[in-house]
Amino acid sequence: MPDRIRQVACFELGGLLLITPPFAWASGVALDESIGLLAVLALIAAVWNAAYNTVFDWVDGRLTGRCADRRPPLLRLVHALGFEGGLLLMSLPVIVVWTGMGWLEALVADVALAGAYVVYAFVFNLAYDRLFPIEVRPTELARAD
Repeated sequence: MPDRIRQVACFELGGLLLITPPFAWASGVALDESIGLLAVLALIAAVWNAAYNTVFDWVDGRLTGRCADRRPPLLRLVHALGFEGGLLLMSLPVIVVWTGMGWLEALVADVALAGAYVVYAFVFNLAYDRLFPIEVRPTELARAD
């Protein structure tokens, strides 16, 4: 659990720092409003991230016997897209209310954010798993082969 807390905190902070300036520029929403909005979205995403990753890791482990750091690239893509799809359903109404955008304009902004975060999530999780590999217990080695 401490690993997941570190992962979520690093992911959300990095995403906030990397994504907010281009979002403010592209959307025309003031930087201070964009920071607030993306911070709220990051909080929603952090809770979703913890729940989603816990369940995804458990299901992947049960079905394949492998740890998350051994996940193949295609499944990493499925993981990132599933996360962003669920987040889109939660974040769209927040964007509409926060910015006053119409639903279509907010959907475009949210899809653009999701696209940026899919790329970021893929790169971040690959790097994170290399920097902080999961320690495999000897009893898990037999299942991983």
